Amino acid sequence: MTEPKHPVTATETSAPYGHDMDRGVARRLVVVGGGMVAHRLVEALRDRDADGAWHVTVVAEEPRAPYDRVALTSYFSGRDPADLALGTPDLWADPHVTLLRDTTVTAVDREVRTVTAVRNGVGSEAVLSYDALVLATGSSAAVPPVEGTDLPGVFVYRTVDDVAALRGWVEETARRRRRPVQGAVVGGGLLGLEAAGALQALGAQSTVVQFGPRLMPLQVDEGGGEALRRLINAKGVAVRLNTSTTRLRPGRDGAVRRMDFADGGRLDADVVVLATGVRPRDELARAAGLEIGPRGGVVVDDACRTADPHVWAVGEVACIQGSCLGLVAPGYAMAEVVVDRLLGGAAVFPGADTATKLKLTGVDVASFGDAFAQTDGALELVHADPVAGVYTKLVLSDDAKTLLGGVLVGDASAYASLRPMLGRELDGDPGAYLLPEGAGTGRPQTSLPDDAAVCSCNNVTAGTVRAAVTEHGCTDLAGVKACTKAGTSCGSCLPLVKKLVTTELERTGVTVSQALCEHFDLSRAQLFDAVRVTGLRTFSEIIARHGRADLPGARGCDICKPVVASILGSLGAGHVLDGENATLQDTNDHVMANLQKDGTYSVVPRMPGGEVTPEGLIVVGEVARDFGLYTKITGGQRIDMFGARIEQLPLIWRRLVDAGFESGHAYGKSLRTVKSCVGQTWCRYGVQDSVALAVELELRYRGLRSPHKIKLGVSGCARECAEARAKDVGVIATDKGWNVYVGGNGGFTPRHAQLLAEDLDTPTLIRTIDRFLMYYVRTADRLQRTAPWIEEVEGGLDGVRAVVLDDSLGIADELDAAMAAHVEAYTDEWRATLDDPEKLARFASFVNAPTTPDPSLAYVPERGQRRPATPAEREAVLVAGPSLEVRS
Repeated sequence: MTEPKHPVTATETSAPYGHDMDRGVARRLVVVGGGMVAHRLVEALRDRDADGAWHVTVVAEEPRAPYDRVALTSYFSGRDPADLALGTPDLWADPHVTLLRDTTVTAVDREVRTVTAVRNGVGSEAVLSYDALVLATGSSAAVPPVEGTDLPGVFVYRTVDDVAALRGWVEETARRRRRPVQGAVVGGGLLGLEAAGALQALGAQSTVVQFGPRLMPLQVDEGGGEALRRLINAKGVAVRLNTSTTRLRPGRDGAVRRMDFADGGRLDADVVVLATGVRPRDELARAAGLEIGPRGGVVVDDACRTADPHVWAVGEVACIQGSCLGLVAPGYAMAEVVVDRLLGGAAVFPGADTATKLKLTGVDVASFGDAFAQTDGALELVHADPVAGVYTKLVLSDDAKTLLGGVLVGDASAYASLRPMLGRELDGDPGAYLLPEGAGTGRPQTSLPDDAAVCSCNNVTAGTVRAAVTEHGCTDLAGVKACTKAGTSCGSCLPLVKKLVTTELERTGVTVSQALCEHFDLSRAQLFDAVRVTGLRTFSEIIARHGRADLPGARGCDICKPVVASILGSLGAGHVLDGENATLQDTNDHVMANLQKDGTYSVVPRMPGGEVTPEGLIVVGEVARDFGLYTKITGGQRIDMFGARIEQLPLIWRRLVDAGFESGHAYGKSLRTVKSCVGQTWCRYGVQDSVALAVELELRYRGLRSPHKIKLGVSGCARECAEARAKDVGVIATDKGWNVYVGGNGGFTPRHAQLLAEDLDTPTLIRTIDRFLMYYVRTADRLQRTAPWIEEVEGGLDGVRAVVLDDSLGIADELDAAMAAHVEAYTDEWRATLDDPEKLARFASFVNAPTTPDPSLAYVPERGQRRPATPAEREAVLVAGPSLEVRS
């Protein structure tokens, strides 16, 4: 081994790193690798290094900032690679941080403490000096020694580029061969099953080929493996166990076409994914003379330091306590240890948390602790229900009190609560923890000690979560997530975090108010149910029965009045301008148009699915021309007309209604649009008629009042041209039917929708969306979008799925009936207003001169249309006279 040129004494190695007191400058930390663990290390260092003792340079081989490899599978459902980025861009803008992307470190010189970095594809070379070097090079996909693994159509599953290439291959193969793509995955571990699910998401038929006797052999035992196999088969994925692949054969085009097996069998395959494990990328360390473990990896001590005191290793490349760990949680723990040591601490690696949870929709699997009962005297408590597809096992100490590990297949709902209890005594009968959620008297409610790890990804304990409430003033889940980072990585701990927050608030005497406002002590969801049951139809009746009518001047407020109006609208209580309810509406609902900055309104006629005839376009164009309106195509595939005065609205509506248009409800907290691509009608890639479905959905849900605006999207194939996964409800066509996604939205906090159900036929799809929307309308808070609502629902997405698909609450018939009533009762608000002289009287600029235009309005021409004048322009226009004549 090459010794460093500058040996460090024992005193020096135990002293804290930091500012060089002689030079007065920050010390230099170089991190080789740009993965999740490297990101955590940099993030933790900047959080704790308040004095700027270190400047860190991260050298990343990939052309992008660190991203969430754990969520790679989501890329196949239409997610953009940028959405996988970890943290915020602010980290890389920090003056104490330098990120070198698309750059490879080719050599480490430990004698002079430098690394040589080369820009990929360019060849330019740079030498970086370091005071401390962290190797975070991760691992590479292991490729089995099988002939044909280098054929076109054979992929590994490791990086964004890998999965992007895989996706492109599957889509292009489907286009060329005009039949379902035959896919195969070699390897039945955690990654292999996620890859099989990804192939399914792309519309390919999938087979998992596993060398061993069961799936996920490192996580589940024989009983769990058999239960898992049945669940995977039920998802439409074939499984071949005890099967060794001996050769991949090409077809006439030179690409992979067939797999040969050692038992003489064979399998046709258009695409093969290799998911046979990983190997630590330790070649840089080998070349630098660092000690390498017997199975690879850089040998480090419990401080994550190599024999060279200036070189550290973290993540999958580190051989710590005799092994390399291929999970993110231990890597994060190592990063925290190194940061602590760099800042003068004495932290040591706490041991590996090997808990895992399969991320495959509809297949619930988790494993933690001593899952195989290898501890002396360990007892195994097993519950198996093959009919329900459930296998659960707890591993206990010999006195059946202390939890040592567990395997959960088919129902992993207890995972978040059990994992923090590893090594601790369970309260009550351990067998009760294996009961299905909601069965019998329910699972025991164990109180977690403060030092129990709640979020292993971010090393957050129960005490830290509680302190966020008691010491930092957090009063909700979002606040605790921001304060502690709990639940911001894989998210599996969120149900437990939410429970801890609620419990702590109640324990400290903080009243978690669900009150809508001072006039109603009920939450919006509670008020909705109260109005639904009592059948009250006016605000006066509702506040008298369910509110605080005793308050002075209890006429409601700007919070409760629109909410009551929305609830009544959802329950089919009539037109928004009927009687007393007209006074409840927001400004936009009150005039059924959107108020703009100059006091005029925009008008948006409905164009279901974005479809409109040439004759309809001509009418819209003539209306815009005749009323001098600015026109723009919206993101929802319809036309917005700006600049209408209030007294012009009925005149504009009349022209549009007579031409067959109706209100687009662009002004309401209701369904806005159902965006679509052209689908199989015109597109050569389309596999279903997305336009017809979009039109059907928009006509079905038009006018549905809800806690917030709702947007839908329908894409005719996996290319996702309608951007359905950015919608509250997104539908993507498959060869077998439709996949439905929920909880996407834009706005301040953009979210991608999550998969709710797969391969539904059209009637089942519509029933599923009916129930989802009505459940949301019933239970969401005021102004709550579907994404945060799903997080708040007990059980998250799984809880919503249970209600919508499995009728876990027994309310499916009520939800179906509520949607049927809405569809039956729908009327166009514009037409109803035009037919009612009393409603029409509301539309006037001035009470004493209802047809007189507002003289303060002024416009200037721009790009062939008109726009509101700036204050300086308005003064000039009003002095010189209008520059654009408006004909009404």
